[in-house]
Amino acid sequence: MALKNIRLEVMQTVEKKIDSYIDQYLIPVDEIWQPTDLLPNFQKENYMDEVIQIREEAKELGYDFWIVLVGDMVTEEALPTYESWLMDMEGVDQHGRNGWSKWIRHWTGEENRHGDALNKYLYLSGRVNMKEVEKTTQHLINDGFEVGTGRDPYRNFIYTSFQELATNISHNRVGKIAKKKGNKMLAKMCNIIAGDEMRHHLAYREFVKTIFEYDASEMMIAFQDMMQKKIIMPAQNLRQSGGKMASAFDDFSNAAQRLGVYTTFDYIDILEKLNAHWEISKINGLTDEAEKARDYLLKLPSRMMRIAERIKIPQDANRFKWVEPNGIV
Repeated sequence: MALKNIRLEVMQTVEKKIDSYIDQYLIPVDEIWQPTDLLPNFQKENYMDEVIQIREEAKELGYDFWIVLVGDMVTEEALPTYESWLMDMEGVDQHGRNGWSKWIRHWTGEENRHGDALNKYLYLSGRVNMKEVEKTTQHLINDGFEVGTGRDPYRNFIYTSFQELATNISHNRVGKIAKKKGNKMLAKMCNIIAGDEMRHHLAYREFVKTIFEYDASEMMIAFQDMMQKKIIMPAQNLRQSGGKMASAFDDFSNAAQRLGVYTTFDYIDILEKLNAHWEISKINGLTDEAEKARDYLLKLPSRMMRIAERIKIPQDANRFKWVEPNGIV
């Protein structure tokens, strides 16, 4: 019970700075981009020219690319799950509308645009079976997810610090592939979304850094616990229509690894970046348990690297209902 009270006190302390965090890491609604800024304007007479351009450029993108783009879009569209999960953290008062619930709502507002933009692009591209994609999205929201954080804000902020950088990497690399294939519109969309994800990563990373200043031992133990469990991707329960929960995630992940969009080596690199930014090696005055946790975290990247170098990624693409009906090979 005492530990819980300390966490709430720390959350209340960090919350005093929440307005400055919102000003620094989020952008007001009237200033930030909207999906329609990146898509054909159907109120203009030449909108069909832009649609035709999207469809023509889309033909240059291969099978694995579409699997990854659909998976990324569906992950973004499952936002209701993520907001409800964060709203349940200890220290968040959504009824009294405290600072933390304000942050989550504003963060959600920014994130919501990502799925909207990608969904509209996929629809206009004509290269995927949107009804199957929509079923996958609904399944992912219905199934929810369990990432091992419980209601603990320390563990939740470790997760979001890690995951926001992972999505930044994924969207950024998808954008580079699109640009290389001459698809400037999609490249711009993915790059702008990646920029949002980076801002969000920097915010959650700062939350953790601040908590380390007030409750270093418990934050260290929470960090170790999350890395022992492994950071589970938001789309871990991905499935297609008629499939079992989580039955499609490995195939989606393999496609991302084949493309080099997000790999095991990126996972390790993110951990190293977090260790460095939070200066894990320099944190002193820890409890014995936290000292052991720190040692574990510092040794983990090299251990993971040895394992990663032995992993073989399947080279054969499994067929998805999302893409198959359009005959893309």
